[in-house]
Amino acid sequence: MPYVSTDGARVFYTDSGGHSSSVVVLSHGFFMDLSMFAPQVEYLEAAGFRVLCWDARGHGGTVAEPDRPFTYWDSARDLLAVMDAAGVDRAILGGMSQGGYTILRTALLAPERVQGLILLDTEAGDSPEEQRAEYRQLFDAWTNPEVPLANLADGLAPNLIGGTAADQAPWRAKWAASDRSAITQAANCLIERESLLDRLDEITCPALVLRGEFDGSSTAEKSAALAAGLPGSGPVTTITGSGHAANWTDPEPVNDAIGGFLSRLVNSPAR
Repeated sequence: MPYVSTDGARVFYTDSGGHSSSVVVLSHGFFMDLSMFAPQVEYLEAAGFRVLCWDARGHGGTVAEPDRPFTYWDSARDLLAVMDAAGVDRAILGGMSQGGYTILRTALLAPERVQGLILLDTEAGDSPEEQRAEYRQLFDAWTNPEVPLANLADGLAPNLIGGTAADQAPWRAKWAASDRSAITQAANCLIERESLLDRLDEITCPALVLRGEFDGSSTAEKSAALAAGLPGSGPVTTITGSGHAANWTDPEPVNDAIGGFLSRLVNSPAR
């Protein structure tokens, strides 16, 4: 399996779908890993796209220096390093939740390398202090081996994943088998991220903003602000009945929305 070494991390990624010139790079959400995009990878490969997926610092197969702080700007550079290692000059970037934070920064760092953005259940703002306090409480408990993980998962899975118990089960199993301390620096990165709302007008590539109807994190208001701030975005696409991980729990309508966006983008004369 491929890895690329970056400043502070050894980043794990996958590369599938052949050598098509149409490339999609997918960035996952917090407490998850690249496998969350399995339904999208299958769909995109069948549609003729090459797909790169990668694990963010503190997640999955990526190994990061445990005591080294980082930001989503560092994550954006990790993403660009994955593209470099795979020989990809330009791609369509997709990101779910924290993955969206990363790809927005990638588009600001290297706009010439970003053909379009697929923003799934994400936002451009920072965390208000009340939410930061909630995050700190969760992460303190998560990294404390004295706190039973099952109790934390009972509260987290319905909000983070949504869907059914069967939808949540693979992630609960991954959490139970994980090194709970690995998310420490990633948690600080999430809590301390800055708002990009005042810079969205600098991102001019086409964009799709999509959210699950019952996503309590990326609310309708936050998603609307994201779409309104991006010159290349249309209205928010809402997946009826879905929660925060709509691409995992309800892949068919999400894939349909992604497919429509990609078809317009790839066939555009301005491509």
